[in-house]
Amino acid sequence: MSRRLGVCSWSLQPTSPQSLAKKVLVSGFTGIQLALDPIRSGAWTESETRSALEGIDILSGMMGTKGEDYSTLDSIRRTGGIRPDSTWPDNLAAAKGNAALAKRLGISLVTFHAGFLPHDQRDPERTRMIGRLREVADIFGQSGIRIAFETGQESADTLLDVLAELPQVGVNFDPANMILYGMGDPVEAINKLAPRIVQFHIKDALPAKKPGEWGQEVTVGTGGVRWAEFFKAAATIPGDFVIEREAGDDRITDVVAARTLVERHL
Repeated sequence: MSRRLGVCSWSLQPTSPQSLAKKVLVSGFTGIQLALDPIRSGAWTESETRSALEGIDILSGMMGTKGEDYSTLDSIRRTGGIRPDSTWPDNLAAAKGNAALAKRLGISLVTFHAGFLPHDQRDPERTRMIGRLREVADIFGQSGIRIAFETGQESADTLLDVLAELPQVGVNFDPANMILYGMGDPVEAINKLAPRIVQFHIKDALPAKKPGEWGQEVTVGTGGVRWAEFFKAAATIPGDFVIEREAGDDRITDVVAARTLVERHL
């Protein structure tokens, strides 16, 4: 199976396209998942980004959503993804802009957090969210781009129920998020979600000490993900491995440690 290895651009905390390119190469990577919003918003120019990333493969794109508050599990439940009515118009506009940008950059996959998906099929919020997610999927689909939801904010079973109504949507599987949100065992979740997985994030975490609190993201190999079992379960599933690090003060050292772990298992 052909599988590429990359790093999430935001994990390296770049200050410019040139900064990103330098940090990617120093870390020993040739591929990235690229955060699209800095370019869409004009913080980075498209031409400058193209020039800086020449020779670096863009494996996929990432879209953020407006107004997310990760302070607590309750705050992200209320504000995450496309769920809030107050930010939906802005997030819809961002999806249109990011789809056009991804098409120009030749990106075929864009991932994002959908937001907490209600597990009760009778919940009117679930119907509203599926309608919005279908609209986003159609916007990207019209540009020949597939979207994928990141795991973690709901159980694998709930995610599968929603995906049954969105056949064009895939899964960006992040094992650490399952632990951070307390949403089940990552290896069991891989086996359930396997037919819909299109990309993997390589990230690690420790579970919360108390129910209802955040877990703790840690350097890959030092947390609760059972990596030997993870790679065994992922072995027959197509999809690139993209290292993500969203905590810590020495990001380059941490992503290099993760790359070493991946290469050892592969």
